[in-house]
Amino acid sequence: MEKHIIFEDEQIRAIFLKGSSEELIFSFGDLITRAKGLSINAEKSLHKHGFNVIGVMPKQKSWFPESSMRQMFAEIQELIAPFEKRIGYGGSMGGYAAIKYSNLLDLKRVVALVPQYSINPEDVEDPRYNMFFHEELNANMQVQPQDVSAEREYIVVYDPYYPEDRAHYLKLEQVLPHIQTLNLPFTGHDAIAVLASSELLHDFLVHEFDESYFYKKIRQVKKNSKFYYRKVIENLLPRHRNALGSILINNDLQLDNQFFDAKLKQNLLRELLRNKQVSQHDLLKLGIQVDFPQENRSHLLDCFGHGLVFNVISQKIESYAAGAIALNHKFLIPIFAKGSGLVQINLNDERYVVAMNDRHVMKLFKQQEPLTTGMHPLVIKKYSDFYLLSYKHLNLSNNEYGSHDFIEDTPETAQFVTQPELS
Repeated sequence: MEKHIIFEDEQIRAIFLKGSSEELIFSFGDLITRAKGLSINAEKSLHKHGFNVIGVMPKQKSWFPESSMRQMFAEIQELIAPFEKRIGYGGSMGGYAAIKYSNLLDLKRVVALVPQYSINPEDVEDPRYNMFFHEELNANMQVQPQDVSAEREYIVVYDPYYPEDRAHYLKLEQVLPHIQTLNLPFTGHDAIAVLASSELLHDFLVHEFDESYFYKKIRQVKKNSKFYYRKVIENLLPRHRNALGSILINNDLQLDNQFFDAKLKQNLLRELLRNKQVSQHDLLKLGIQVDFPQENRSHLLDCFGHGLVFNVISQKIESYAAGAIALNHKFLIPIFAKGSGLVQINLNDERYVVAMNDRHVMKLFKQQEPLTTGMHPLVIKKYSDFYLLSYKHLNLSNNEYGSHDFIEDTPETAQFVTQPELS
């Protein structure tokens, strides 16, 4: 693979990858794929198809300052002169650059995934990126009419339901002569990861634009993308809470235990445990293994009237309504208190201590088992009218949705009362 640096300053590094194609691809990096050695954004896929490539890689979080780009262009003009068909590709910050410098680089086509219009807070309010705006480097950075041309083809891929990216799209729509838009709903800002496919990238770059053709290719990629399904579930779950049960009933799933990350797995479990009786078969469909059974006990209540439990699936202290606990008593273990002492639960006639570290990772230890380094037991403190559950100087506080946090003071949400054991 023949590569070498053709331009570099404090802000960007440009690397030429020699190929066999008639096209020259300008591949712009983003915040994640910043300059590192001779690496180029999407290099593996571009090299696979034999493209000539100039990788324009950011060294700083500075959104390809115009001064650097013009210096680069001046130095590479002789190299790029033989290439009449030049194409720009990039995502996010790289998508912005591909659009912004399309006239400067004489790009025939631009493929921009979730691009920005500007990170100047006076242009677009975007808390993700406004912090990186630098008045001196990024003056007049917004995409302007003189940056673009009706002679060029602009393909933009984004999620129309993601407010931050839609704000940029609406601004771009006003300045670009014409946009060929491909919508990727409920994926947020992760279009690049969702559409990771060398074949699809090849088509984006050189295939004649045909909306139905591209949507067909996108569907094929999404169908085999675990990342896509994770993103859709993550974004839809808060709005369509009952859909998960229907999916489990109507589909013969068998996901591996790495399919969902820990945070999404916990959210899925909360919805299942809140809305239906969970079977081990349901959990296996979702790739979730269960380590502990549970026996029923009376327990503490939070200020919302929900029972405090240790969830053996998520390994977290949470609160649930009595009905949810009764339905899922194998997985939701009540926490009860008779006085001050350690937070403990009963499993299979054995006592377990609930411990936690400074990263708020909880773990169960048998009563006689030594704690591992960094773990400290949670403590129950009995007062005249309520109980506190504490970790060092912090107190557990629950919200109305059953999740918890550890705080320094003792508001009502951190005060727990006992419910008499039912006979």
